[in-house]
Amino acid sequence: MAALVAARSHLLRSCAPAARLTRLGLSVRCMASASEPLRKTGLYDFHVENGAKMVPFAGYSMPLSYGSVGAVASHHHVRQSVGLFDVGHMVQHNFRGPTATAFLEWLTPSSLSTLAPYTSTLSVLLNAHGGIIDDTIVTKHAADAYYVVTNAGRREPDLAWIRARLDEWNAGETARADGKVEHEVLEDWGLLALQGPEAAQYLQGLTSFDLRELTFGKCAFVPVEGFNLHVARGGYTGEDGFEISIPPSQTLEVAQLLSKAPVQLTGLGARDSLRLEAGMCLYGQDLDEATTPVEAGLTWVIGKDRRESGGFIGADAVQKHLKEGPPRRRVGLTVEGAPARQGAKIFAPSGSEQIGTVTSGIPSPTLGKNIAMAYVESGWHKKGTEVAVEVRSKLRRGVVTAMPFVPTRYFRG
Repeated sequence: MAALVAARSHLLRSCAPAARLTRLGLSVRCMASASEPLRKTGLYDFHVENGAKMVPFAGYSMPLSYGSVGAVASHHHVRQSVGLFDVGHMVQHNFRGPTATAFLEWLTPSSLSTLAPYTSTLSVLLNAHGGIIDDTIVTKHAADAYYVVTNAGRREPDLAWIRARLDEWNAGETARADGKVEHEVLEDWGLLALQGPEAAQYLQGLTSFDLRELTFGKCAFVPVEGFNLHVARGGYTGEDGFEISIPPSQTLEVAQLLSKAPVQLTGLGARDSLRLEAGMCLYGQDLDEATTPVEAGLTWVIGKDRRESGGFIGADAVQKHLKEGPPRRRVGLTVEGAPARQGAKIFAPSGSEQIGTVTSGIPSPTLGKNIAMAYVESGWHKKGTEVAVEVRSKLRRGVVTAMPFVPTRYFRG
């Protein structure tokens, strides 16, 4: 259902498409203006040619859906077969230098010294108060070489923070004694996510590399039809899959290779419902600078040794929450009746006392019931606890539920 180019341009200059994302549970701001045009990934024309509905998201013009295939149908296709997502709006970084491990262990709370080469971990950038500046994937290639991916919507604050901390590090004693760290942003590089139970079979047909050697959280440089690409096993859907980093000049050809049947091009609508079913956070909704990783249920990203030793930015506040317990906690909810959306208030069952707020919520395509992510006061966070959620001026029964809502199916060998 390709729309007229003129009509699509008008939509991109307005905030109207944001309403579609809001209905799907995504919170977006219209970021286009005469002085601040929307960015485009290297696949913008490819999306338009394939009938994408383009909408503003995180400062980029991104595909919401394709042709006549709606978000729910795309969601089911990824759960049952395989879909391809353009995530080239994400910011890709390289950190190199003899003290790269020490620098990133100061910048994040992860235990990177003990991380095996060509292994990835979810991590967080923290401010001095232990609040989450951004969530990130850190991939260790070697002790002196890391590949890091951060969120597009946090591009400017992330880069400002990283560069300021890097200048501070490189002027310090460790860097002067053992060597400085260099930081490179991989501008305009492509990033594609091939996701679903048939992803491995499809990609295996394009490479001589035995993908069974690439278990969840591992990566390698893989030959794909003549291209040598950085392929990491993982993703944002809860399904088996791969995230593939591609030089700018090769992005279109690789996308064409990866988008033949049974692969279905998949947009933001399905990406959000898939990640929420998998219990994964969206920065700006479920995470922010006022939230610590302990409150967010991300204590597991903090290295076990570092929970005691600290040594990372924001350690004091994080250790206080680890020791005394956080004042609130991120939980999953199922909600009866209409779906609870971002901002919905959560009350004790009596309705007299507000105890939390919904941060993400959708009707789950897989489960056929309303699910949500929320923060509630500690003590109300235990599985099976009943609460009341205000939806459309009416209190509806909610139950604290374990996440992920849908079991993950990562390939672990």
